[in-house]
Amino acid sequence: MRRFLLAFVLFSTFADAQRPVAPKPVAHAAFPAGETTPLGNKIAALLADPSVSRAHWGIAVTALDGTPIYGLDEGKLFRPASNAKLFTTAAAMALLGPERRFITSVTTDGNVDGTTLIGSIVLHGSGDANFAGSYVLPFVAKGDDAVTAPPTLADIDELAAQIATKGIKTIDGAVVGDDRRFEYVPYPPGWAIEDELWGYGAPVSALTVHDNQVDLTVTAGKPRQPVEIKLVPSVTYYTVNQVTNDSGRKPTVNSLDFGSNQVGIARATDMLDVQVFGSVVAKYGPYRAELAIADPAEYAALALKQALERHGITVNGDAKARHSDSEFVGSFREEMMKPEPMVLSLQPGTERGCGSADSVAPQIESTELAKHESAQLSEDVKLTLKVSQNLHAEIMLRNLAGCQSTLRESLRWLRQWLVNSGLDGDDFIFYDGSGLSAKDLVTPRATAKLLSFATTQPWFAQWKSALPIGGVDGTLASRFTTAPLKGHVFAKTGTLGESRALSGYLDCASGKQVIFSIMVDNHTPAGSADRAVMDKIVAAIAAEN
Repeated sequence: MRRFLLAFVLFSTFADAQRPVAPKPVAHAAFPAGETTPLGNKIAALLADPSVSRAHWGIAVTALDGTPIYGLDEGKLFRPASNAKLFTTAAAMALLGPERRFITSVTTDGNVDGTTLIGSIVLHGSGDANFAGSYVLPFVAKGDDAVTAPPTLADIDELAAQIATKGIKTIDGAVVGDDRRFEYVPYPPGWAIEDELWGYGAPVSALTVHDNQVDLTVTAGKPRQPVEIKLVPSVTYYTVNQVTNDSGRKPTVNSLDFGSNQVGIARATDMLDVQVFGSVVAKYGPYRAELAIADPAEYAALALKQALERHGITVNGDAKARHSDSEFVGSFREEMMKPEPMVLSLQPGTERGCGSADSVAPQIESTELAKHESAQLSEDVKLTLKVSQNLHAEIMLRNLAGCQSTLRESLRWLRQWLVNSGLDGDDFIFYDGSGLSAKDLVTPRATAKLLSFATTQPWFAQWKSALPIGGVDGTLASRFTTAPLKGHVFAKTGTLGESRALSGYLDCASGKQVIFSIMVDNHTPAGSADRAVMDKIVAAIAAEN
């Protein structure tokens, strides 16, 4: 009993030390507003345009130290869209560290008899967003002729080659894709069901391969003949069918000219049968699309099995996935809003409950057959921000909570870090890490506060350089393309339905740099007038500061 009491006291003391201190109420400095300044007059005139005046606008402009310069509904909540990636990547740089890497490994609990491995092999997902990826790191834009992209699924081929060097010729067992590092909740709350078909809405998994998407190309054939349909990577996973019309004779995908390529794609969420229909004409070029992989862990296992066979290894078992399915019951919102005490004491890069390896520890003794090390986290942050990569942001979020993390825990880590950094907890709520959720809400002043806080951090230079640059690269390559703004806007874009956002740093005419966050909700559907006015507001900020 005495030992029990001592242990209880020690545990209680540790828990008290880790308990988060209740944040003090945040006193928000007043933002100059209305037409009291030349900048206010310019913005009021821009927003009076009938094409944008019915939308809901929010603006915050501050000095780098956070001193308010101008505000318009800066304390109201907006859908941040991909501006959410600012919050996710900043937390990752702080809590994981810019130099953090992830190890993807292949293990077995079987035995080798001569050249035969008797037992299954397991491919352990570690939360490496770039494993067997489709992007080049360090980051370069896709299509850059000066850079040669790695062969498709090169990392999986590397693992297969390592296994082949061990003299194994036969695997008498299954190939298992294990993504249990993350609780298997592939789609966060608030994601639209129609997004799940496409690469930008790919399911989240600790075992990611080729960004959890396949590239579909439909090329016109001869007149009235079926088209050519190609999938990359060429893993035998999806079955693609050209839908026929009622007569069953003519393929619906054909060369009828409707003035442009008109292609439709259908796939049930849990099915591997893809239907393609519509029309593709040679003069309009191939039709291209990125399709989400239904089960990334299963796909990765199948890709590894096929790679092993190419390296002369016979695999007698099937390829299959191993998940940690969610058993959570309760209020998701209440769980993710709870304080996360451990965030107060960790240094960047500290691991949480993973043991010596960056993967879920095998339940029984196992032997490592092969492994792959990722690039540094800072490289993925740059990729994620430059091209606004949703999946990578989601994986980054889940890595905040360490091994066998849940989405709820990861959101608690994000929330607690933001509150610790001085943001008002009532100024934001996130249900995901990418901004694809329609439930995400944030104020412009909270975004400006994050941008100001970042300037004081040791990782700031790397993080700022990862932002798209106006007229130069990323999602701002085609905006701010002329002087004086070209090369002087460093900001994250955001687009989701009828919501748009742009937040970052701006070099002004005076030579000083300011922070800005512009958000708009409920703009005219299918229009871009709000984006044009948004860019004019940025120009006005630069001219008046």
